[in-house]
Amino acid sequence: MSGHSKWHTIKHKKGALDAKRGKLFTKLIKEIQVAARTGGGDAEGNARLRKAVSDAKGANMPNDTIDRAIRRGTGAEEGVSYEEITYEGYGPGGVAVMVDAMTDNRNRTVAEIRHTFSKNGGNLGTTGAVNWMFERKGYIVVPKSAKPEDELFEVVTDAGAEDLRDDVDNFEIITTPDDFETVLAAVKAAGIEPQVAEIEMVPKEYKRLEGAEAKQMLKLMEALEDHDDVQKVSANFDISEADMAGA
Repeated sequence: MSGHSKWHTIKHKKGALDAKRGKLFTKLIKEIQVAARTGGGDAEGNARLRKAVSDAKGANMPNDTIDRAIRRGTGAEEGVSYEEITYEGYGPGGVAVMVDAMTDNRNRTVAEIRHTFSKNGGNLGTTGAVNWMFERKGYIVVPKSAKPEDELFEVVTDAGAEDLRDDVDNFEIITTPDDFETVLAAVKAAGIEPQVAEIEMVPKEYKRLEGAEAKQMLKLMEALEDHDDVQKVSANFDISEADMAGA
């Protein structure tokens, strides 16, 4: 079992993304702007922008909003300029946590992220403290009901996936960042709609949490992801179904 997909499962069950659509739009707009600024405004030649636009359309963001974000990213239209920062820290039980943020005020954001960690049983670390515990990978989660394991294995490995993992209720598909789009396209072509499809920092191993520590870790994850400047949070925890249900 991986804490990675467990966290995504919890978010889906709580309907957190639907309940915070405005906040989700803000995060997507920031990603589009930064992707356009760093790789250009042509989605065909910019894989990061292509993924960001796809995510935005998946969230039913209006095309005008997407186009405006691209123009602001390329400088064709005036707007706020965001800086990308990754914070590293520790959660309850020594769980390793990585926080990807985009901000227009570095000092404000680091102070608020540090406060969020300390308020929820963790602490902000220094650069390099935990990133060695993660690998940047394409990460796709599909429900087990979607397709038998042997058929899914054939689909994803033929497309270039590195691994297919059994995670109780789901299958986790791991790819290199370069192969992510190809594997995702193969999954969708097989008639499967992924629950999660991201390029993320995937933990090399997981730390089991139980009881109070598990609940506090979930509160920390929610608090970090709820922050306006935070784009994505990765952590190497694993919790039981019972603790997940009680979250």
